[in-house]
Amino acid sequence: MRPKHEPEQITDLSRLKAFTNPLRMQLYRLLYAAGTATASQLAEQVDQAPSLVSYHLRKLAEHGFVTEARGRSTDGRERWWQVASEEGWGFRNSDFTETPEGAAAVGAVTRGILDNRTAQYRTYLDQTAAWGQAWTDAAFTSEWMLELTAEELAEMSAEFEALTRRWRERGKAAKAVGDTEDREHVSVHLYGFPFRV
Repeated sequence: MRPKHEPEQITDLSRLKAFTNPLRMQLYRLLYAAGTATASQLAEQVDQAPSLVSYHLRKLAEHGFVTEARGRSTDGRERWWQVASEEGWGFRNSDFTETPEGAAAVGAVTRGILDNRTAQYRTYLDQTAAWGQAWTDAAFTSEWMLELTAEELAEMSAEFEALTRRWRERGKAAKAVGDTEDREHVSVHLYGFPFRV
């Protein structure tokens, strides 16, 4: 059993491969942000047929990433979906990269994640004027070039996780007591990786 507030660590290749399909990654991210949604609602956001979106949601459900949101349907004709864990999921490359199939899956999933994040950030950049000064002044993008060991980079990653987890819990607690005014979804992307010059 994983500790509270820790994302589920995927160690099974078949589960990881569920996210090699870029549409599934996009649907998961949209559903995570929305809380609950129907296939039709998600289909509008991704410009795909509801039947195709429904198929991919069922595939994600087969692997335990999404579940049916009980009690949401008013007429029983359309299913409502939600992510299975609000803590999300993660994986370690080293759990998969010892086989060619595992390495290919890791490459496909990590590139898919990057593509989704890049598309999301490009959308924000295209819509900056619509957000107003308070949000554009608060938004940030930064890059730091450091000299670290692998152990130090892992320690820094853990510190960033603890920090973002604290802010996520603060937002959830505020929302739980009805403090929703001026509250928006905020995406924070951090990358820490080695490079040589």
